[in-house]
Amino acid sequence: MTLNRQLRRIVSVKGVIMDLLRLFVIAVIPGIALAMGLYLTDRYDREPVWLLLKLFLFGMLSAVPTIIVERFLSNINFLPGLLSIAWTTYIVAGFTEEFFKRLVVMRVAYNNIAFDEKLDGIIYCAYSALGFATVENIMYVVSGYDADPYIGWYRGLLSVPAHMLFAITMGYYLSLAKFSPDKETGARYFTMSLVMPVLFHGTFNFILLSQIHMLMILFIPFVIYMWYVNLKKLNRYYQESKAWNRLGI
Repeated sequence: MTLNRQLRRIVSVKGVIMDLLRLFVIAVIPGIALAMGLYLTDRYDREPVWLLLKLFLFGMLSAVPTIIVERFLSNINFLPGLLSIAWTTYIVAGFTEEFFKRLVVMRVAYNNIAFDEKLDGIIYCAYSALGFATVENIMYVVSGYDADPYIGWYRGLLSVPAHMLFAITMGYYLSLAKFSPDKETGARYFTMSLVMPVLFHGTFNFILLSQIHMLMILFIPFVIYMWYVNLKKLNRYYQESKAWNRLGI
């Protein structure tokens, strides 16, 4: 083999490695960055790092049963037109993904002694969701990069943060359920901790998949609305955490 050919092969291998590293960074960084941001937000009673890592890891693993159930539900979708899209967005994706993300929190953190204030519910749900979103993002970026080199960028700006926003809604109501004074009210909030994020998730996907012009116009306002209401929820529990810890509660 000539020296020139050896150099070309080395350059080719190096190029492949650099492409893989770039894809990895694009796919993984958004979820990790948002997780770190939430960790720093919880300033007054931070959660055990091991517990957050466990939630993130099991959130990633929840992608496996999610894919299996989504494939099954997709195969029984015989609905026409917009009904088919609604089934895909609200049931196949919305319900299935939010169900398993919440299941991770219920199994890993809900009864943990560290879950001692309402802000914790948001943090736990967000870590589970961001773990799932990271795996989902890797799958989309790896499979779609050749067709669309920018897929990682707009998923990092829209889809991954959207999973965090759905999780804030989930955690908001899950905390209300946990700290509810009576079982009836707690059961209502527990139901809302799944229904509300499913509605947000389904609507987010439906607008994009329906390709209806009037709905597409509403997409950005809807995303802004989600940011507004969920940051408001996050701030409410943050201020509550701040007040309680100043009082030493």
